Amino acid sequence: MLYRKLGKTGLDVSILGFGCMRLPTLDKKSEVIDKPQATEMLYHAIDHGVNYVDTGYPYHNGASEPFLGEILKDGYREKVYLSTKIPSWNIEKKEDLDYYLEEQLKNLQTEFIDFYMVHNLNQKYWPQLEKANVFEFLDEALSSGKIKYTGFSFHDELEFFMEMVDIYNWDMTLVQYNFMDENYQAGREGIRYAASQGLGVMVMEPLRGGALVNIPNDIQSIWDQAETKRKPVEWALRYIWDNPDVDVVLSGMSTLKQVKDNLKYADEGLPGSLSEDEKFLIKDVKMAYKERIMVDCTACGYCMPCPEGINIPKCFMHYNNAHVYEDKENESMHYFVLLKDEERASNCIECGECEKMCPQMINIKEELKKVKETFGG
Repeated sequence: MLYRKLGKTGLDVSILGFGCMRLPTLDKKSEVIDKPQATEMLYHAIDHGVNYVDTGYPYHNGASEPFLGEILKDGYREKVYLSTKIPSWNIEKKEDLDYYLEEQLKNLQTEFIDFYMVHNLNQKYWPQLEKANVFEFLDEALSSGKIKYTGFSFHDELEFFMEMVDIYNWDMTLVQYNFMDENYQAGREGIRYAASQGLGVMVMEPLRGGALVNIPNDIQSIWDQAETKRKPVEWALRYIWDNPDVDVVLSGMSTLKQVKDNLKYADEGLPGSLSEDEKFLIKDVKMAYKERIMVDCTACGYCMPCPEGINIPKCFMHYNNAHVYEDKENESMHYFVLLKDEERASNCIECGECEKMCPQMINIKEELKKVKETFGG
């Protein structure tokens, strides 16, 4: 296992972290974790050098934290840095922050949490977190020893990310990043900035929820051109590890085979280890994916605001993703989770105001109909 220094903390962390959001389950119920299989997976990963384990209050409908608390208490807790996250959406006052920290300590059967993150720090949740004095709370939790380091996970725009990096003395951040999402949310620029400010940088969704694994034949034919043959999973992980500003890649592994494969890939995940030819190959794959885009929307925002509140660029983003990655089910989940009711395509009354402003001359009314047909109302 390879290790990197986690920002200004100076801690040596394994470049592969174990994300506990997609553990194996029984009876197709997220909250019913297959404990024997999941335990074997985690123990194998830790025994082979993984020293960062990540969970969150809502993972597996609340079952992830208690499961980890149970299996780590027999000597494994001391072998790992354990992270979890404040359920930001439930916070209205400072007492809520105190309540959840105590509950999470109890769930995890630990006296302290190594990395305590604000979950999904975004413009929607920020006003309530600020009102609840979240930074005062974090300072107190640090002073008491109940948490060792602070951080935040992020799903919002780059400008807000930069603002949040500067607003508090964070130790680390967790962002979505993969070779298709270089300029999405925090993206490469945000990662570079966070690292320059001394924050440890962790990456989630390295495989885009699995979309970069189950690939179409035309994409596979490009990967097959490489002199060194690798599976799409390894290409995706190696792309991120190649970036010296990234410290840890979290992988939500669901089988023991995935654990063993990722451990093997991590042995070669050195920064700057991809050749120029390999980087060009990844760019070719990226362009092949982009050719599958259905609506040529640049997200310039000239069509906004919609009189009905529809978030037109994001509707098209989810619609395009469903086709680009041939993954309608996963993208449908994102469409309904990340967009408010009024932001969805089903609210279009075909007033046409957006089309007057679109510099790409997109037939927005007709394309929104297709979005609605794809995802439903």
